[in-house]
Amino acid sequence: MNARNNVAPLHIAMPTHHQDKMNKIPIGSLKTSSKPFLKWAGGKAKLAPFIQSHLPAHSRHRLIEPFAGSAALSLALEYDAYLLNDSNTDLINLYQSLKCHQQEFIDYVRSFFIAPNNQDTQFYALRQQFNASQNAEERAALFVYLNRHAFNGLCRYNSKGGFNVPFGKYQSPYFPEREMQAFIQKSNRITLMCGDFQAALNLATSNDAVYCDPPYAPLSETASFTAYSQNGFNANDQQRLAQAAQLVAQQAQSVLISNHDTPFTRSLYRHAKIQTVEVQRNIAANGERRKKVGELLAIYE
Repeated sequence: MNARNNVAPLHIAMPTHHQDKMNKIPIGSLKTSSKPFLKWAGGKAKLAPFIQSHLPAHSRHRLIEPFAGSAALSLALEYDAYLLNDSNTDLINLYQSLKCHQQEFIDYVRSFFIAPNNQDTQFYALRQQFNASQNAEERAALFVYLNRHAFNGLCRYNSKGGFNVPFGKYQSPYFPEREMQAFIQKSNRITLMCGDFQAALNLATSNDAVYCDPPYAPLSETASFTAYSQNGFNANDQQRLAQAAQLVAQQAQSVLISNHDTPFTRSLYRHAKIQTVEVQRNIAANGERRKKVGELLAIYE
């Protein structure tokens, strides 16, 4: 089969004091809306009730996510408006394509979810096609294909900016049509930005709640996963975020940050209230190494 998938890309113009004890809130005890359509390392779909319980309950004007990722929290919770920012240009381009082209874009994505494309040779051909593509809609559609066919749904780039996650070898990759349609239903309330987290934080007002889910500080030197975007996210960025959150909290309703629970992050968030929770780690090549790890939620009010 031809590496171009025999599908032409869409040609539609795009609009340019510490509280240090384990919280045991039953997951699912709070009503949520919908699930993300992307598989995502560190996605917060299962933790949405835990996070929601620490967001201001008196107002649901706007939720700002400076690190949107799969947008799990915004999709799960009901607010009047949402601001989704991310430094990953492919991710924001995908959300923009889905928001603008809706079912037509979903149908285009579906054209890549065919049996001949679920084999290693075709996967790597389509991965190369994605890395070479200059067409916004084609890249967006292939981003969904790669997300569902690549190993563990990882999003990782090499130093040249090329997507480099290997083939996942899944028997029947799921096509998330219903979840994409759920995103469309909320899309008229979603504003999209692509850039550094500080740009989104700068827009926070007294009516806004802010939830930050940055690339996590590593548990160890070998456990780091920071190649989510070409520029990565290092210790200096972690420090910059903590300082910014403390300042923004003076004007926003509150600022929450999730991260690994380590001595480093405890020091980073020493001016915040801390809540902790254990979560299942799902990004590991060896299933036997998947275990629960401690996470913290830093709350600036």
